Amino acid sequence: PEPVREIPFRPSRVIHFFPPQNEKLVSKLPEIIPTVDILLGNLEDAIPMADKEAARRGFINVAKTIPMGSTQLWTRVNSLDSPWFLDDMNAIVTEAGDKVDVIMIPKVETPADVETAVRAIDAAGARDLPVQVLLESPGAVHRAFDIAAHPRLQSISFGLMDFVSAHGGAIPSVGLGVQGQFTHPLVVRAKLEIASACHAHGKVPSHSVITEFSDTEAMRL
Repeated sequence: PEPVREIPFRPSRVIHFFPPQNEKLVSKLPEIIPTVDILLGNLEDAIPMADKEAARRGFINVAKTIPMGSTQLWTRVNSLDSPWFLDDMNAIVTEAGDKVDVIMIPKVETPADVETAVRAIDAAGARDLPVQVLLESPGAVHRAFDIAAHPRLQSISFGLMDFVSAHGGAIPSVGLGVQGQFTHPLVVRAKLEIASACHAHGKVPSHSVITEFSDTEAMRL
């Protein structure tokens, strides 16, 4: 047979996170969008509490006004146990649900958490919108196979920084770097568990976090 010469689906190789409340950075998105596979509006940890509502409104405005071309548009909402989760879901789904490709749910611990998120999306009116979940603790990684079985789950991402923090110093800071996250045994074991769970259930594993933006070789890894 002829070899595949084009990717037969929309790839998820490069995800660019942005803070939607930052107008200066938002103004640069038209230049960034063609260079990445996914543009992700971050509403969670990196956003100060005072800016949560502004970030939500900013993301909805981006979804409505900036052409995405072939790039996917995702958002990472606030965690299930936060006071912003339901407001994030209701506003984004009702006002921009037709523009969003995937909703990322952080700090998922159990299959029940996935079901809670999916029910919130459904209640807001987007019954076909898929989710990606972030596994960020040893317990969540332990339950990866059960979590990956949920039918609305599109992919699982590995929350490297919170995972390392949850070990209380057992994983040194080198485990956060581009080399350490592929060599420290506890981090590698977690990534393998997530990858195996995803492959067992036909989902996509995603777990390479790069913060060394000036290191072009690291970006290629």
